[in-house]
Amino acid sequence: MKEILITGGAGFIGSNFVRYVLTQRPEARVTVLDKLTYAGNLANLAGLPEERFSFVKGDICDAALVEKLVKKTDLVVHFAAESHNDNSLLDPRPFLDANIIGTFTLIEAARKFNKRYHHISTDEVYGDLELDDPARFTETTPYQPSSPYSSTKAGSDLLVRAWVRSFGLAATISNCSNNYGPYQHVEKFIPRQITEILEDRRPRLYGSGQQVRDWIHTEDHSSAVLLICEQGEIGETYLIGADGERNNISVVREILRIMGRDENDFEHVNDRAGHDMRYAIDPTKLRTKLGWTPKYTDFAAGLKDTVEWYKENRDWWQPQKAATEAKYKKGGF
Repeated sequence: MKEILITGGAGFIGSNFVRYVLTQRPEARVTVLDKLTYAGNLANLAGLPEERFSFVKGDICDAALVEKLVKKTDLVVHFAAESHNDNSLLDPRPFLDANIIGTFTLIEAARKFNKRYHHISTDEVYGDLELDDPARFTETTPYQPSSPYSSTKAGSDLLVRAWVRSFGLAATISNCSNNYGPYQHVEKFIPRQITEILEDRRPRLYGSGQQVRDWIHTEDHSSAVLLICEQGEIGETYLIGADGERNNISVVREILRIMGRDENDFEHVNDRAGHDMRYAIDPTKLRTKLGWTPKYTDFAAGLKDTVEWYKENRDWWQPQKAATEAKYKKGGF
């Protein structure tokens, strides 16, 4: 698979995957298709080798453009998505367009030209777990999405499964837990807390902060996706996780400690509507069937590296920051 088309490759997880592929597969050429919404940033792709990388600004709902790009590729990896829960509560429509219609457009093109397709999804399609529930999500957990975001991602997953069964689409799916690392937009939980502290404000925490997320470094996500693309069984779903369960309040306190602040120097705010309590991934299938293991097993160390990246890259995140906070204020979040 020398020619790879990556949608959403100017976003956080997508751009990290682009960099990972170009580093790990020196024979590969990558084309990124990205609409460059607020979450896409060409600076995320700066410095990549021009002879092995090209960028196309465009919409995954544009069937003519998508067909043109898919026709000349070996593999489509679909990261592009509207992905922020707060935004989906403010305006659900863009999530329907990007996550449902965009996925439909891509799988139709992949079917037409008989191309390998990998679909990036989220653990949020499974709903949430009780805090005292010993269970974790598996590939057979029923879907119970809670928000416009997670429901549209669940719908896109089901489209891919239907195209595999009905049309023989050569596709795999991966559902991943919460990512962290460099190039993540400041609207997301970890970079928002880091940048608030860097701008000398107190972090804010929804509700009690007892909500649990299963954290994974974005490079570990990238390594798992590449392995699935190369060795995964067609029609199968793989859950990607690194045993990184932490509640939100402990993450905020760890960030404060790393940054030399009192671990209680934050404020509680009203909880988000429909806020899921706990996500937890069981990656047994990925580990036993494909032999994958994460590299970043020390969450505190990975978080410290992430804090340093945001300290050293103010020019990257500061242009986003004011607009993001103004949008939250206007929406009442």
